[in-house]
Amino acid sequence: MSSLSCSASDLAPLFSSNTANATAMANYLCARFDTIANKLSDATYAIDNTYLLFSAYLVFAMQLGFAMLCAGSVRAKNTMNIMLTNVLDAAAGGLSYYLFGFAFAFGSPSNGFIGRHFFGLTDYPKPSGDYSFFLYQWAFAIAAAGITSGSIAERTQFVAYLIYSSFLTGFVYPIVSHWFWSSDGWASPNRIDNLLFGSGVIDFAGSGVVHMVGGIAGLWGAFIEGPRVGRFDQSGRSVALRGHSASLVVLGSFLLWFGWYGFNPGSFLTIAKGYGDGGSYYGQWSAIGRTAVTTTLAGCTSALTTLFSKRLLEGHWNVLDVCNGLLAGFAAITSGCSVVEPWAAIICGFVASWVLIGCNKLAEKLKYDDPLEAAQLHGGCGAWGVLFTGLFATTSYVNEVYPGQPDRPYGLFMGGGGKLLAAQIVQILVVLGWVTTTMGPLFYLLNKMKLLRVSRDDEMAGMDLTRHGGFAYAYHDEDDQSIKHAYMMGKIEPNMGKIKPNIATPPANHSLPSEDV
Repeated sequence: MSSLSCSASDLAPLFSSNTANATAMANYLCARFDTIANKLSDATYAIDNTYLLFSAYLVFAMQLGFAMLCAGSVRAKNTMNIMLTNVLDAAAGGLSYYLFGFAFAFGSPSNGFIGRHFFGLTDYPKPSGDYSFFLYQWAFAIAAAGITSGSIAERTQFVAYLIYSSFLTGFVYPIVSHWFWSSDGWASPNRIDNLLFGSGVIDFAGSGVVHMVGGIAGLWGAFIEGPRVGRFDQSGRSVALRGHSASLVVLGSFLLWFGWYGFNPGSFLTIAKGYGDGGSYYGQWSAIGRTAVTTTLAGCTSALTTLFSKRLLEGHWNVLDVCNGLLAGFAAITSGCSVVEPWAAIICGFVASWVLIGCNKLAEKLKYDDPLEAAQLHGGCGAWGVLFTGLFATTSYVNEVYPGQPDRPYGLFMGGGGKLLAAQIVQILVVLGWVTTTMGPLFYLLNKMKLLRVSRDDEMAGMDLTRHGGFAYAYHDEDDQSIKHAYMMGKIEPNMGKIKPNIATPPANHSLPSEDV
């Protein structure tokens, strides 16, 4: 509320000619005015911090969505293992981000590569950020780690999860977020000067920073581990190792959808901000609503496109494919959700669906095994989302979200030239290079040290039994011959032939024996 000010010397001449009384009256009124201004300022901070905390809670709730999605996408014998890794991502990520990650990401003042302050939240909070900001950014960091865990599911040792999750949330991800989100980052659109291509990279909520980082890390983990036992037969043909619960997949997808309204709209960080001179119905609250709309439209379009495309390609309606298509649209729109028109979000979702389908076809040809399609979905569709922003960002929305640079480049297809698109391409290349040079060697070393993959026998039996003391529940997939358990729940398969009832009928002249009284 710096624009609200009161000066007794300016106010006194407006009263009576009695200088003493006028000055006293002016001082009294200014004191009351300053009190009101301070209360309004406190209220603004409270509203903004409450909004950011609520957004952080929504993003953290996505961990539950990840857990349900992962659990439903793996076989029953690995349910407890994948659930435990999701808990581990949040717990280990919380400590590593507190000790190192937040400082590397937002420890200002710093250089363009890495932050240098706020280790262990020392000397924090600051006027530039409160504890709510730390919590929000931590929720983003563990989301990236959760993406990676899906790619290497059903065959990875527990210690490997602990090591990679701490390293990713404590170092790899924070460096990337510093480059593109910190005001000191070399490619950040929030820099005061020396903007990359006069624009900086616009990755508003993290198609590149979060989704590409998690997806590429998972790509290298799954590639170095190799496919699961039985994923490809001896002739190299793909064999579907289907997850055990479509219900959990759908539940997880809806929870992620819900959480995305904190992920994308919440990235504004504040809500009580007007545009222009104020007094208008239109302000940052309107931009937040528009961002929620573009997020919704992209996800819905991608889900429907995937539904009908897979029906044409494979001949059936598959709810699991639709759920992944939905998430593909969300991952893609995350970069440009705040700076594009709603109609453009529909284009984003449509293309994201085909990017996912194409990446899955390529993965199958290369015999790459990702149980949750995480690398294809988050890596491939995240990269498309970054490019999409460089094509469809509008000048009015770019100037609203990133003020102070009136001549800032915007989308190529919207008449803004190719500078923003060039910056977006740079982001894709540097994220790919950075994650490859950090996570690739880490997974390679873990593999060499026999710390990455479980043994073949453990994998066949299921890690719930061999590593976690027993199955999550009594269930048996009859297609999986690796489980032999005393109490099992078998799947009931439909019988396509005619079913003859097995009903015993008594002989024609049979009569029930009578009892003697």
